[in-house]
Amino acid sequence: MPRVIGPDDIGRRVEDCAGRVGILRDVIRDYEDPAELPSERRKRPMAFLWPERGGREWLVPPDHVRRV
Repeated sequence: MPRVIGPDDIGRRVEDCAGRVGILRDVIRDYEDPAELPSERRKRPMAFLWPERGGREWLVPPDHVRRV
């Protein structure tokens, strides 16, 4: 099983489970999505990925990301 990505991988190329490749910007272990209603928020690990050629950052659980 591949190693789970973490803070040591920030700045590296990674691929999510949908096949999108980007640069790992951050991993927050207790992320709460501010777009969710306060009563529905829960802390969960989240990886922040950025497209190599620019564009919108996206979020994905870190266990759905692997190094490329």
